[in-house]
Amino acid sequence: MANLIPAIDVSGSALQAERTRLEIVAGNIGNAQTTRGPDGKAYQRKEVVFETVANQNGVPAAPGQQIGGVKVAKIVDDPSPGQKLYMPGHPHADAQGFVTMPNVNVVDEMVDMMTASRSFEANLQVIKTGRDMVNRSIAIAEA
Repeated sequence: MANLIPAIDVSGSALQAERTRLEIVAGNIGNAQTTRGPDGKAYQRKEVVFETVANQNGVPAAPGQQIGGVKVAKIVDDPSPGQKLYMPGHPHADAQGFVTMPNVNVVDEMVDMMTASRSFEANLQVIKTGRDMVNRSIAIAEA
């Protein structure tokens, strides 16, 4: 069913994408100290890649045209290496006593979380404003 205000559909897709981003950031923070995963390696930070959704004609929107929204194109591992710490008593230490830590910086993750949260709030406000516009239009039409 078509929406009365297309911006609500666009904002709805952005809410879904930002929710996924928040889940990935939460996972990164939760694994910031995971030195060994199922593959035997330190946890690798994950990143969300967004993609523009094509409009109804199936082609990417040109500047000035209505766009279809945004979606999560893929979730990729950050290839940057993790820090090596000298911890000879650690169970995951190598022969020289170094432990490879995950490449997660908790401060960066918190900034990413705040950015995603603000984007989520902004898109939610667009939906609320669109709903208010429709309700006021209906009230004017009924008067």
